[in-house]
Amino acid sequence: MALYIMLTTLTDEGRKTIKANPGRIKEVNKEVEAMGVKVVAQYALLGPYDFVNVLDAPSNDVIAKVAVELGSRGTMSTMTMAAFDVDAFAKAVGAAASRRGARKA
Repeated sequence: MALYIMLTTLTDEGRKTIKANPGRIKEVNKEVEAMGVKVVAQYALLGPYDFVNVLDAPSNDVIAKVAVELGSRGTMSTMTMAAFDVDAFAKAVGAAASRRGARKA
């Protein structure tokens, strides 16, 4: 499984939905989990985005499906990014640097 950060902006319709039914947020989380993605954390934001979600998904394909499904409803738009553990990132960068050095020799 891999971690993803999803930033969400509600549309006018989405804001109306949340105002009328705040519980809809948790309902959407259940729908996301039914698509095979675990909601690890979720926060409401003040600023250009309305929510940030930390998601655990088995693949880019699955997270793309979730993003398209949610966006197609017309109540929100999303920006999704893969997230890496800093130690794993440093190890990957180090391994890539080692391979470049080996090719130069």
